[in-house]
Amino acid sequence: MAVKELDDKSSAAWDSFVAACPEATFFHRAGWKRVIENSFRHRTYFLYVERDGAIEGVLPLAHVKSALFGNALTSTAFCVCGGPATVSADAREALVEAACQLADRLKVDHLEFRAAQPSGRPGWVAKTDLYVTFRKPIDPDVEKNMLAIPRKQRAMVRKGIKLGLTSAIDADVARLHRLYAESVRNLGTPVFSRAYFANLKQEFGDACEVLTVLHQGRPVSAVLNFYFRDQVLPYYGGGGAPARNLAANDFMYWEVMRRAAERGYRVFDFGRSKRGTGAYDFKRFWGFEPQALPYEYRLRPGAKLPDINPLNPKYRLFIAVWRLLPLALANLLGPPIVRNLG
Repeated sequence: MAVKELDDKSSAAWDSFVAACPEATFFHRAGWKRVIENSFRHRTYFLYVERDGAIEGVLPLAHVKSALFGNALTSTAFCVCGGPATVSADAREALVEAACQLADRLKVDHLEFRAAQPSGRPGWVAKTDLYVTFRKPIDPDVEKNMLAIPRKQRAMVRKGIKLGLTSAIDADVARLHRLYAESVRNLGTPVFSRAYFANLKQEFGDACEVLTVLHQGRPVSAVLNFYFRDQVLPYYGGGGAPARNLAANDFMYWEVMRRAAERGYRVFDFGRSKRGTGAYDFKRFWGFEPQALPYEYRLRPGAKLPDINPLNPKYRLFIAVWRLLPLALANLLGPPIVRNLG
């Protein structure tokens, strides 16, 4: 057994393993190495265990070091999930040990695994009260999916349909980024660069799709979706000022679900949200039940658990000021900040 680092020659074998490993997710794919390095200029360490020429486990790691937000080694930065994905216990132990040694060498404040299930490793700390995910089966029958939406939320979807909303698949990310940038500015959150979205689309091809909602030919909301195995994962979405009155976001997620059902996908992964936020409530209104994401941390002696999120009171003033910024200025200042959040 040997722990190795991903290179161009091993990318195909890595992705073949990820496609077959039950513990692996879309966020374990090898393409994230190139996306993170090209979009954010962070050093990545994509480790894998090989025995007798076969991969038995993978662990994608990114080193994000910032004067403002600390020094972290994360699996996987900018992603919902991560941590070791393995098919044997000794492969897992080898990867965790290699990650711990790397964390010590880099002198990071913490090593973070964003796994869906806690490992309960001695000395590690789990944060269970912040993030949740929402997942639900998709029925092959489109009308059954419509009827499974709770009545009030279903009425919003039908409102969008009656108002003449339509959806289209975009070949690039231009319309998505304009709408997303406006949406996150209004929430007081720095925006990702358009280049990051373009890198995702280029790297993952057909597994990364942009759906845009139109009203009388004008884009009002859009979402970038990932496809993995039998799952669809709406990941980055937003809407312009008219979206609320048109019920465009409700219609948008319905269109993602409808199209996915017709193409044979069977799981709708509504993604990560923080407890106590509007996004959390919105997903519950759709009939999805939250499932805790117990992220785990190995802390450097004396270090504290990171608390970089909009619910932290220390960021209230920043959020209030950011909401008032002209959109062009927010788009200029946002990417250099958000690249260090991980």
